[in-house]
Amino acid sequence: MKKAICTLAVLTALTSAQAFAHKEGDFIIRAGLASVVPNDDSGAVLNDSNLGLEVDSNTQFAFTIGYMITDNISFEVLGATPFSHDINLTAGGVDQGKLGDTKHLPPTFMLQYYFGTSESQFRPYVGAGLNYTMFFDEGLVSGAPVSDLELDDSFGLAANIGADYMINDSWFVNGSVWYADIDTDASYKAGGQTYTTKVEIDPWVFMISGGYKF
Repeated sequence: MKKAICTLAVLTALTSAQAFAHKEGDFIIRAGLASVVPNDDSGAVLNDSNLGLEVDSNTQFAFTIGYMITDNISFEVLGATPFSHDINLTAGGVDQGKLGDTKHLPPTFMLQYYFGTSESQFRPYVGAGLNYTMFFDEGLVSGAPVSDLELDDSFGLAANIGADYMINDSWFVNGSVWYADIDTDASYKAGGQTYTTKVEIDPWVFMISGGYKF
């Protein structure tokens, strides 16, 4: 009985009203896993409207660093280890297999509004901002029908929604969903001619993380 009472007391302490959420002047750090799931569409490949490009999903370590400007408004930056995506060729909308691959870094800058107050243990939020995506290490599979693949960097709008749940006065868990407007021009060569295909990646990003505020 004493052991059960002690356990209950510890759990109560961890989830008590003392687990205050973020307030003005706090720095907020989150770290976890983020999955980038493209909602992609592309123009014609080799000027053939039957051919297109498709970008696969990828999961990497991601983090955010934020600062509470007021009790309800924050500025936040999203970063991650490089995401690596396979690029597939499609014909008539049907996947024809891997054509190449690329890596990208997606620094994103957000203004966010937190609902509730600094005394709330659960704080949902919404945000809007800008995304800058840098593509690098583009490559093609052996025997690809094109060469010299390059992807232009992208600059576009971003939005997110998420929620923090305070475990104690400093630590919390988080879940969030992001959307980014990522468009790029893919240039490549075939038969001595240079071609360009516009690719709209426009991914959803799903992130689960732990966080610390100070």
